[in-house]
Amino acid sequence: MPKIVDPGARRRAVAEAVLRVVGRRGLEAASLRNVAEEAGLAIGSVRHYFGDHDELVIFAMEELTGRIERRVRARVDRLLDPSAAAERGAGAEELLAEFLPLDPERHEEAVLWIAFATAARTRPGLLPHALALQDGLRTLVARVLSGAREAGALPDDLDTGAESLRLAALLDGLTFQAVLQPATLTPDVLRQTIRRHLDTLRRPG
Repeated sequence: MPKIVDPGARRRAVAEAVLRVVGRRGLEAASLRNVAEEAGLAIGSVRHYFGDHDELVIFAMEELTGRIERRVRARVDRLLDPSAAAERGAGAEELLAEFLPLDPERHEEAVLWIAFATAARTRPGLLPHALALQDGLRTLVARVLSGAREAGALPDDLDTGAESLRLAALLDGLTFQAVLQPATLTPDVLRQTIRRHLDTLRRPG
C-alpha cells in the first residue's frame, strides 16, 4: 500500500525546515532547494504542498507567530485568572519576560522574528503577520498593566496606553540588542532592566 501522508503535518514539517534554515543562515537562504534539502524532500514534494516560495515563507511565519502566541497565552491565562489577582504585580514581570530571549528556545524565536519582521518591510505578504504580532504585544502589555493597576500595584492614574507603548518598545529594543550582543545583554541583565522599569511604575510603598 502507498504510504498515507498527512498534508497538514507535511506542511508544518516543511515550515519547520524553513525556520531552521532561517535561524542558521537568514531568510535569504530559505530557497526551495535549501528548504527541501533541510526537510529531506525533493523540491517537487515541497512544490506539491506550497504553490510558490512566498506561500511557503508566509506559512512558516504563521507557524512561528503561532508558536510564540501559544506560549504567551498559557502564561496570560494563569496571570489573568481572578484567583491570582494578588500575584499580578509579580506575574507581570514573568509574563513580559516571555518576549525576551532568556533561554535557547526564546533566543531562537527572537532571531527568527527579527528576520521575518525586517523582511516584512519589503515583502507585503509578511507585513500583516508582523503587524498583528506587534499589535498583540502592545495589547497584552496594556492588559497586564491594567490588571496590575486594578490589583493595587500601580497608581490609579497611570496612563496604561502610553505606558504600554513605552514598555512594548523597551521589550523590542532589548530583544534586538540581546540578539546582537548576547554576551553583554545576558538574561540577568534583561530581567533586571524590566524589573527596574516596572519599579518606576509601581505605586509608592
